[in-house]
Amino acid sequence: MDLKQIKNVYFLGIGGIGMSALARWFKANGYEVAGYDRTPTPLTNELEQEGIAVHFEDQVAHIPQAVLDSPATSLIIYTPAIPANHAEYNYLKEKGYVIQKRSQVLGLLTQNLYTVAVAGTHGKTTTSSMVAHILRHSGRNCTAFLGGITQNYGTNMLLNREGESLDQVICVVEADEYDRSFLTLHPDVAVVTSTDADHLDIYGHKDALRQSFRDFVAQIKPDGKLFIRQGLQLLEEGRIGVPTQTQYEEYSLDKGSFRAENVRTENARFVFDLIHPGGAIRDIRMIVPGFHNVENALAAAAVALHLGLSAEEIREALSTFRGVKRRFEYIVQNEQSVYIDDYAHHPTEIEAFLKSVRALYPERKITAVFQPHLFSRTRDFADGFAESLSLADTLLLLDIYPARELPMEGVDSQMILNKVTLTNKRICTKSELIDIVRTTQPSLLVTIGAGDIDQCIIPLKEALTV
Repeated sequence: MDLKQIKNVYFLGIGGIGMSALARWFKANGYEVAGYDRTPTPLTNELEQEGIAVHFEDQVAHIPQAVLDSPATSLIIYTPAIPANHAEYNYLKEKGYVIQKRSQVLGLLTQNLYTVAVAGTHGKTTTSSMVAHILRHSGRNCTAFLGGITQNYGTNMLLNREGESLDQVICVVEADEYDRSFLTLHPDVAVVTSTDADHLDIYGHKDALRQSFRDFVAQIKPDGKLFIRQGLQLLEEGRIGVPTQTQYEEYSLDKGSFRAENVRTENARFVFDLIHPGGAIRDIRMIVPGFHNVENALAAAAVALHLGLSAEEIREALSTFRGVKRRFEYIVQNEQSVYIDDYAHHPTEIEAFLKSVRALYPERKITAVFQPHLFSRTRDFADGFAESLSLADTLLLLDIYPARELPMEGVDSQMILNKVTLTNKRICTKSELIDIVRTTQPSLLVTIGAGDIDQCIIPLKEALTV
């Protein structure tokens, strides 16, 4: 498909965070955009305020007339959450419209735009957001499709400047491995931050997951560039399976072509020197804490250097990057209490998060609240969760958030609790959690998880500040 032939873009499920970002991009770049969603939300309200027609009844009559009149110039983008009996979806399918998932459309965009794609089982949201921020802060014309809400811009996407040729736009994409959707992408520059075993409900085995990352980097455009975290098991006889023209370099906290030196904390900020093949960028001061975020910054800076940005532009941009919502996000920060919320839902992420919290606040006791995400992930990584959560001082464990899964016999939060080595540990409900925090007033509270634990943030904040 050639996007230059498309005039109308119609979304089935326009209200999702990823779908709404695509809708905004098409609207900003001159396409006629409309969509359906099941219920009104703040996101659909914003889209309507921006001039995008949205309706909430599944009726073919509500499809825009321009779409009905011209199948050849119309693109339909749908979410897999649309039910099989959806009237509009089935009508458009029967009439032969081009119907694609969001990931397929992102693939089309990356074929037509200079693209930086950031992949990894963790770290990809923050790293891609850092790359986008460095480019935007330094005045480069970029567009970005991200997996989280950036604190600097209050959105999960950045729009390119209107009126300028798309040939001059740099597109930053968070490349999602969940259902192999990143295999639709064809980047000019790629980053792989991690390949830890995850999504085994989809892949079945960690080797299949790693193979998907090999397949992803094999799709880098000729003469492209890959930045990969040092030590990832993607090497095949000493070489990553990338096109022969593709160059790659490794990075990590202390090894590789891009590494950090003189890492220290100053006034609850991480400060470090970035060593790279062309020299060094000294005294980068991060607002976002964490050793893992230092490493994410190394990858983002490596991309920026490759794109021709200066050391000073990179240093200044990283020092103003405020992070992504639910990624080491400060909720309360005063003399009495510190409360940090984080999206971590894999043992490796939790370990990195808690070690960073400990480094920043060595004198405070950590009370950690964790909500496991998925029965299958709990089953597969119970030992790892227990080991990483034992880095806290007190653990309050919520029930498993099922997301897309049905319960599994014998799999529950008790599996983790039994293996945690802490003395102060217990399972509690959300309502009990609020009462516990209100009564104990922990000096350092962290909430961890990818489910609906975010619903507890405001009540916990209020419980701490009574």
